[in-house]
Amino acid sequence: MLKQTLAGLRVLVVLTVLTGVLYPLAVWGVSRLPGLRANAEAVDTTLVAVDREGDRWFHTRPSMASLPASGGSNKGERAADYDAVVAQRRALVAQREGVTPDEVPQDAVTASASGLDPHISPAYALLQAPRVARVNGLREDVVRRLVDAHTDGRGLGFVGEPGVNVTALNRALEAAR
Repeated sequence: MLKQTLAGLRVLVVLTVLTGVLYPLAVWGVSRLPGLRANAEAVDTTLVAVDREGDRWFHTRPSMASLPASGGSNKGERAADYDAVVAQRRALVAQREGVTPDEVPQDAVTASASGLDPHISPAYALLQAPRVARVNGLREDVVRRLVDAHTDGRGLGFVGEPGVNVTALNRALEAAR
């Protein structure tokens, strides 16, 4: 019994040091590496959503997070004001894109919990393509090719849905202009 207790205590101490001290220090150290601009746009990565303001850019999903932290609102579809918020977002996106509210994809109006995922559906990206082309003075087929080039397929060929990386797409759009 004493051997098992001592073995358990050793495991507890080792795991406490690893997960409670070393791992947090490693994460903190990585966060201090150069590569982030002052405006919090990740410079060398496209793994984080960067929603740029204005009509000349593709937009990400709405976010429930408030910077600098990431985290959701914990509101679900049964929350009293959920339907009103979604309807308001749908109307705004439809007006901005010049379409009817029925044509607005679901991911354009439902919020990302963290706001960190840079992916939107191909349908939402293609809905934005005419506006982005017009405002940037580009041909729509050029912008659509950029969308296609930044569309990721399903993981392992069958997991999840295809997605368009908006951060990478906006950088390519900037380069194309």
